[in-house]
Amino acid sequence: MKTLRDNLNGILLSLLEIVTGILLLANPEAFTSGILIACGVFLVILGIISVIKYFRLSAQDAARSQFMLKGLVMLLIGGFLMTRYQWLMITFPLRTVLYGVGILFAGLVKVQWAVDRIRLKKGRWFLPAISAMISIVCAVVIISGPFSSTAVLWMFTGISLIVEAVFDGIVLFLGGRTGGKAEAAEPNAE
Repeated sequence: MKTLRDNLNGILLSLLEIVTGILLLANPEAFTSGILIACGVFLVILGIISVIKYFRLSAQDAARSQFMLKGLVMLLIGGFLMTRYQWLMITFPLRTVLYGVGILFAGLVKVQWAVDRIRLKKGRWFLPAISAMISIVCAVVIISGPFSSTAVLWMFTGISLIVEAVFDGIVLFLGGRTGGKAEAAEPNAE
């Protein structure tokens, strides 16, 4: 139970990766459209809040905060995402690069975990190192785009996310992250 509690964020991230991978396998277009529309709605809400904040401040504070400008920009971008998401769907190579960059960033975070475990003389440093390698290889393949069709690319991306998430879950239960409460009590392996 302690392992579960100490690694809750990592477990939730792994579950999110699995769900994302499954949704990409099931219907990549609908999933990406839904994400774009949800981001648009979120930006519109933030824009409205920002404009309201502008009018609630004194004139001097409002002028310094630029909440009106920020709010209007968020409303424009949010409205565009909600109404013109198809335009972004056409820019498919950009989407795949963004997914690949996200997976690459996750791999770099795992490199940090592996090196931290080595420097802190913790055991099982190879688990996050293997996970990092899987993430980085998948990201490079996705970014380089050697696929013959869009469907194959989405299938590879979805499977990569699922495999990565399952391995991350194994790493969390067997090796844990550095800096957690459970590891603070763990004796150094010297």
